[in-house]
Amino acid sequence: QVRLVESGGGLVQPGGSLRLSCTASTRIFEIYDMGWYRQAPWNQRELVAAVTTSRTKSYIDTVKGRFTISRNNDNNKVYLQMDSLKPEDTAVYYCNAPKSSRDQVWFESWGQGTQVTVSS
Repeated sequence: QVRLVESGGGLVQPGGSLRLSCTASTRIFEIYDMGWYRQAPWNQRELVAAVTTSRTKSYIDTVKGRFTISRNNDNNKVYLQMDSLKPEDTAVYYCNAPKSSRDQVWFESWGQGTQVTVSS
C-alpha cells in the first residue's frame, strides 16, 4: 500500500507564499500523474493542480497564475508552490495520483494532509 506524506503547510498572511511537499512510497512513482487536492471545512475535496508523467500541468481557474505544481521522480516527490495566497485558499491540502478521468485516484489510502491557513 502506497503511503503519502504531505508537509509544508502553515499560517500565512494574505499575499504570502508557501511550498508544499509530498512524498509517495512507491517504486514506480514515475508512471503516475500526480495531483494536489484540498478540502475546506464543509466542502468536498477538490483537485487543485495536476502534473502528468510528461510534466504537463493543469490547474483550476481560481489558482491559475498563483500556484505551480512540479515533480521530482528521483525522490518520489511532488511540490506545490503557492504564491499570492488568499483567505479562500485555506484548507487541508493532500496529494494523490489522479486517474485519467480525474474523479478517481490510484492510491486508496490518503495521507494526513497539511493545513494551510491564510489569515491576517
